Amino acid sequence: MVARTPHFARWSLDPADTFLNHGSFGACPTVVREAQDELRRRMERQPVDFFVRYLPGALAAARERLGAFIGASPDALVFVPNATTGVNTVLASLSFEPGDELLTTNQAYGACRFTLDRIAAKTGARVVVAEVPFPIADADQIVAPILAKASDRTKLAMIDHIASPTGLVFPIAEIVERLEERGIDTLVDGAHSVGQVPLDLDAIGAAYFTTNAHKWLCTPRGAAILHVRDDRRDRIEPLVTSHGWVAKEDRFRAQFDWTGTDDPTAHLVIPDAIDFLGGLLEGGWPALYATLHERAVEGRRAILEFTGLELASPDTLHAALAAIVLPEGTSGGGGMLDPLSDALWKEERIEVPIFPYPAPPARVLRVSAHLYNHPYDYERLGDALAARL
Repeated sequence: MVARTPHFARWSLDPADTFLNHGSFGACPTVVREAQDELRRRMERQPVDFFVRYLPGALAAARERLGAFIGASPDALVFVPNATTGVNTVLASLSFEPGDELLTTNQAYGACRFTLDRIAAKTGARVVVAEVPFPIADADQIVAPILAKASDRTKLAMIDHIASPTGLVFPIAEIVERLEERGIDTLVDGAHSVGQVPLDLDAIGAAYFTTNAHKWLCTPRGAAILHVRDDRRDRIEPLVTSHGWVAKEDRFRAQFDWTGTDDPTAHLVIPDAIDFLGGLLEGGWPALYATLHERAVEGRRAILEFTGLELASPDTLHAALAAIVLPEGTSGGGGMLDPLSDALWKEERIEVPIFPYPAPPARVLRVSAHLYNHPYDYERLGDALAARL
């Protein structure tokens, strides 16, 4: 019998599975999906009334609630389908020339790194990669390589807030500030940020910050946010031009609010997700952040005890994601395609990603933690790994 937390039933996860990969696609609680279903029913009862009369005010209300939660003016926030779209939106809006440098790290999310490569190939700019180590001893080993690669030719830095392969939480406010001192704008890929760590986007001060609501905020998929600092707003346009192009007032948001007919309900239930998750524990969101961090780092230590593997990073550099360096092995391409990851799923019904990092045959295993996870989940994974390593 698989052990379950009191909160497991609030999600629709298969009780036969040990799900330790919240970080890839999230998991939406039933009550939030029900809120979305009600909005969809409203949309289908009278589509014109929904899109023409109801939607503008509903989007504004969702932005107001979100802005208060993440420390941002609603005027700076627009909705996009995912953080990768947010990154593409910024990069497609800016101009680069031969000789310009686009700075990133070796822990950048693959799809976003590919976007940098495409932009560089198209414009003649050059991608410069700072090597952030893993295993790692402290945050200085994150900041120093980035600053060492910054130059007077650096036009933009694309830096992760929480790195996808390792779960490292970068000291993003310090990085943004240090780069800003050199006249370098930062595009923060915060795909894992909102809902996993407290945010104050105005205090962070990045020129651009994008984050997925459908990961740690547990909204339905297709909900993400792009935050653009007020002095950079006139540079950024959506990937799709539509009726907002001719708006005379609030043109920035108008362009993003309507890029064509789609289903906006995942964004509209962001306030429902904030309220639901914030009400699960006594102590609200601060208690939730602390609980997820404790569950992740204690879960990782349990796995290390079973396997005899070594701790690769301080607990203080993680929130609700933590990684373990595995012995070298064969990779089928990364993530869920790794043969060991596939075997754990097929033979044990344990879902956990293994990434080829920093490059095959080196690899890391990444565990997630949410309220539906029980300490036994990590012990079960540790036992299954010990039998296979």
